Amino acid sequence: EIARFNEPWAMAFLPGGKEALVTEKSGKLKLWDGAAVLDVVGVPAVAYGGQGGMGDVILAPDFAKTSMVYLSWAEAGDGETRGAAVGRARLVRGGAPRLDGLEVIWRQTPKVTGRGHYSHRLTFSPDGQHLFVASGDRQKFTPAQDMDKNLGKVLRLLPDGAPAPGNPFAAQGGVAAQVWSLGHRNILGLAFDPKGRLWDLEHGPAGGDELNLVKPGQNYGWPLVSNGDHYDGKPIPRPATRPEFAQAALGWTPVIAPGNMIFYTGQMFPQWRGQALIAGLGSSAIVRVGINGEKAAELARHPMPQRLREIEQAPDGAIWVLEDGKDARMLRLSRPNG
Repeated sequence: EIARFNEPWAMAFLPGGKEALVTEKSGKLKLWDGAAVLDVVGVPAVAYGGQGGMGDVILAPDFAKTSMVYLSWAEAGDGETRGAAVGRARLVRGGAPRLDGLEVIWRQTPKVTGRGHYSHRLTFSPDGQHLFVASGDRQKFTPAQDMDKNLGKVLRLLPDGAPAPGNPFAAQGGVAAQVWSLGHRNILGLAFDPKGRLWDLEHGPAGGDELNLVKPGQNYGWPLVSNGDHYDGKPIPRPATRPEFAQAALGWTPVIAPGNMIFYTGQMFPQWRGQALIAGLGSSAIVRVGINGEKAAELARHPMPQRLREIEQAPDGAIWVLEDGKDARMLRLSRPNG
């Protein structure tokens, strides 16, 4: 055990691995400085409740030069509407850490009622040129197929939040120009593999969690198809009935309820290199998945004492996890004497 947090959601190591940023869902950003946990001031106001609040945190590819960090959070709108937002700011360390110059660079469109399925996971492409944003369907189903809305999509943006040139639907303009892929439900894992391919990991309904190899312009079928059914028992057509939709590389029924995922590249567990490591919420485990071409298979499930919200790889190859919920532990997992 390294430290404890209140409803942590995401973490990002600073260069060198001796410090880390951690988000707490209620609206706080924390800096673990290797010994103490400090509050970072200058964070945005969040719409806390349900699945919403402070979300992801990642470093800009040029962080060593610019000290820029990217955050996502649930943002209040008019009336009882809400939506995810993404912003960037400069992290100032030393003494009392703070964010300077926070600017919002992307928003879910439109804001809707409810407090679920924001997704708002973030990752940069390996070349550092593009920011990918997971935008959940907000439990509204049909927007995932509507190109006038950026809900239920994976978006490819420039680092300043503008739609990236060359996106598959750029000619349509509007929010469609942001879209990389569509037909997604609630993406909580978004990561590039060692070959530079993008994968997403999303919650199904009652059954049907799925790992997808995300390709530009592909439609992954939600809510028209799923390997799960609605919570009220109403069936959903299976993906095999609609071959025009992209098929999942791997699915789970019963679900694993993922928190996030990484592709392991370290030296501490060499036999796991190239595999996906998934933080399991409902499964309370690290789920280890092997990749074979464009397909995947679960290799092992390593039980943990509590639900896991986040998994990250430290520079030394150790695996760090954040438990979910109140008074949650940050744990470092290593080989004996590692």
